[in-house]
Amino acid sequence: MLRPPGRHRTVGVVVAAVLVLLGGLLLAYPDRAGAAADPLISRGRTATSSSDETSDLGPQNAFDGDPATRWASAEGKDPQWIAVDLGDGAQVSRVKLGWEDAYAKAYRIEISADGSTWTKLAEESAGDGGTDDWTALSGKGRYLRVYGTARGTSYGYSLYEAEVYGTLGSEPPQTGGFTVVAAGDIAAQCTASDSGCAHPRTAALAQRMNPKFYLTMGDSQYDDARISDFRAYYDKTWGAFKARTHPVPGNHETYDPAGSLAGYKAYFGDIAYPQGKTYYSFDEGNWHFIALDSNSFDKTAQIDWLKADLAKNSKACVAAYWHHPLYSSGGHGNDPVSRPVWKLLYGAKADLVLNGHDHHYERFAPQNPDGKAVADGITEIVGGMGGAEPYPIEEVQPNSQKRISGEYGVLKLNLTDNGYSWTYVGTDDKTKDTSPNYTCH
Repeated sequence: MLRPPGRHRTVGVVVAAVLVLLGGLLLAYPDRAGAAADPLISRGRTATSSSDETSDLGPQNAFDGDPATRWASAEGKDPQWIAVDLGDGAQVSRVKLGWEDAYAKAYRIEISADGSTWTKLAEESAGDGGTDDWTALSGKGRYLRVYGTARGTSYGYSLYEAEVYGTLGSEPPQTGGFTVVAAGDIAAQCTASDSGCAHPRTAALAQRMNPKFYLTMGDSQYDDARISDFRAYYDKTWGAFKARTHPVPGNHETYDPAGSLAGYKAYFGDIAYPQGKTYYSFDEGNWHFIALDSNSFDKTAQIDWLKADLAKNSKACVAAYWHHPLYSSGGHGNDPVSRPVWKLLYGAKADLVLNGHDHHYERFAPQNPDGKAVADGITEIVGGMGGAEPYPIEEVQPNSQKRISGEYGVLKLNLTDNGYSWTYVGTDDKTKDTSPNYTCH
């Protein structure tokens, strides 16, 4: 009878005797040494976390093989998690956790193929710190995470090392050459039965492209973004790939009479709050993506978080997205609320900014936060043609290279290890605009 997965500690006379016996067997049959032990597959892999106590205590420390470094979450908050990208189709048989003094009393070990839907491999409800060695696990997926639900101390969660053993899949962790589909200003209060309803058509177009994931740049649901409206409209179209979507809120998400962002939070849940806030970041290949809430750019907490996030980024290419554009030739025009964010991104050599709010498509030449065209500038795209009523072009801004109003569509971003380009594709499947090829800063 197989013993169920459990947390094991190797202490005592019996274990010592077993080790002596095993040593003798290995000497007698050296060709079998290590035959039953799967290799370590998590060392040096890309790691993410729900939060970090400081920029020096990031999630990569738990997978670097150095017992002197560690990951630590923000203090005093549950739940918290740390995850690692093992590559498509990895098979996991063992997880070994080395806790710092700030340990988890209760946590789950989970695995996922897409980073959105998780399956439990093991669960602890009475943790006491030290080293937890989970053996006899059996799970297949790309991402593994440790999801802490109850802290063992008044602090946070902290791991010196998280070691994952098993076999790697046929595909290694993503290193480039992937596609992303993006749009903002999406679900008007209409359905496919209405011939003039656009968001069913943009959703069908986006789904046919089958990207790595989807980005939405705010105002996903009109007019007041109630949960009932999300379910009646957005969910019937763009909701088909919600699990692969990384959203941000727009101004319409703040209009919900039940409370600002109430419907947005109820509909998207952890997808929109993966790090417990309305803003977050994640990595794919050699890209770092930063999802921001432009409704609260005047809040110190988000700006401080962005500074820390940029400081610890190790990826060569950086894309950020939010709702209100700094530059736009549409009806809303330029919105200076995001200039401080642009300054931080520009100082960190960010490459690409995606926005919505104005219901048209527009691309700009690389420019700095003051609107001057420069070679090391940020490329901005306004992509608010996901389904809401189009806005006309009103006042063409400096550095605006292409503008399209009245034709619904989505952005198809082509991202590599060191560069990017995109096309704007209409709901008739025809390319309406093609960008230059850009190299990451």
